Amino acid sequence: MKQRKKNSSRKTRAKGKTASKRSKAQVRHPGLFKRLFWNRLTQHRGFQLLLISPVIAVILLILVFSVVPVPTSSFMLQSDVKPVAHKWVPMEQIAPWAALAVIAAEDQRFPQHWGLDIQAIWQAAQKNWRNRHTGRRVGGSTITQQLAKNLFLWPGGYFRKLIEAPIALLLELVWSKQRILEVYLNVAEFGPGIYGIEAAAQRYFWISAAELNRWQAAQLAALLPNPSMRHVWRATPNQEQRARWIEQQMQQLSLAYLDKL
Repeated sequence: MKQRKKNSSRKTRAKGKTASKRSKAQVRHPGLFKRLFWNRLTQHRGFQLLLISPVIAVILLILVFSVVPVPTSSFMLQSDVKPVAHKWVPMEQIAPWAALAVIAAEDQRFPQHWGLDIQAIWQAAQKNWRNRHTGRRVGGSTITQQLAKNLFLWPGGYFRKLIEAPIALLLELVWSKQRILEVYLNVAEFGPGIYGIEAAAQRYFWISAAELNRWQAAQLAALLPNPSMRHVWRATPNQEQRARWIEQQMQQLSLAYLDKL
């Protein structure tokens, strides 16, 4: 009996020493156990599937939406206004002025780039650096990047930008320029709860998207930088100035510019 008690006490002391050594090691190397835990977690098949599944879902949706009308978007699902105003219309039922207006306003190098406009990004970065103390920021996003954001992501944040870029490249790889522009015109936000050029034309001008003229298209394109804060019939001086600038750009580009797509 005494021998058994001695053996059990020795085992207890040994366990205590092991636990104390482990706790000391945790204190000395607090990141070691976190790394070991993370390594084991990332090797777990369920965790790997959890990381991969959103990527697979985006790829599948891009393939499906290359031929199927897009019924909704991430921004529509996140909208504070419910229900949203949205109606899909094919490109044949959208006035060419509307397509030209968004290109003139948002991305005049749209026919040339492959989803990312490095020149525009660099220029935007320089302007933002010069205006860093004023808080005035400009964006260098292409129409394709904006479409990637509207379809799959959320507003704001540099992390979103990192995800947005590869999605934009994938859209350019799978879809034609005409398809990208068609979907963009159908999911872009033109006001609180107003999504797509058809809903915007009906809400602001009481006509269909096919009936938009050059002036009306420029007015709608002027809403795009900040649609939640702008309205066609309550335009600020800056918004009116932007609409005039867009119309001037449309005149310079002309409808023949759409033949480059």
